[in-house]
Amino acid sequence: MSTNALRPARELLLKEYRGVLSTHSKSMPGFPFGSVVPYCLDAEGHPLILISRIAQHTHNLLKDPKCSLLVGEREAEDVQAVGRLTLMAEARKLTDEAAIDAAAARYYRYFPESANYHKAHDFDFWVLQPVRHRYIGGFGAIHWLDQVTLANPFAGKAEASMIEHMNSDHANAIAHYVELSGLPRSAPAEMVGIDSEGMHLRIGQGVYWLAFPEPCNTPTQVREALVLLARADQWPVAVNVEG
Repeated sequence: MSTNALRPARELLLKEYRGVLSTHSKSMPGFPFGSVVPYCLDAEGHPLILISRIAQHTHNLLKDPKCSLLVGEREAEDVQAVGRLTLMAEARKLTDEAAIDAAAARYYRYFPESANYHKAHDFDFWVLQPVRHRYIGGFGAIHWLDQVTLANPFAGKAEASMIEHMNSDHANAIAHYVELSGLPRSAPAEMVGIDSEGMHLRIGQGVYWLAFPEPCNTPTQVREALVLLARADQWPVAVNVEG
């Protein structure tokens, strides 16, 4: 297993927010069934999805929870020359009310339009618990990886508080992050997530992840990183710390 591939594999999972979920077909035994799903990462760093009870992939998962999620770099001109990650997992439906509430709070920040949709339909939150990963970083860069994900040390009240503060009091700083990093400026950006390695911004219907210059393990370190970026005249190169 190559440790050099851990960081880019995890960053790909963070940077993207949709992938192809492949399940074992219930109606066509022996055939894989692929469907597109949006996702964000939960407190443990595992993909969190919201799927309808009447959807085919839900019926498939109820019969066999083994699945995979294929994630590739968006808008790539040559899909075989860029990174892609296949996450093999066991899907687990959330049934505990506290876990569902935490999942909803997180998921609806990333995909606010899903809140009303969820109320009008029978949807459930599922977590994809990774078993193994296959990461391809381009031609010839092929790796099997067992442990890619990292738990989010801020998930919950700490993260929600930091996000609310930034969106309420520092919209100019967020706009500066967008300008520095070259993200689209088609709509005002809103911060929706913070993890130890970076932050997620929502711009229109798109979600984008920006890496911190170096990992942050405390809210104080996050604040220092955000202040540094607000004053920077170019986006710093992230320090490659494996984990």
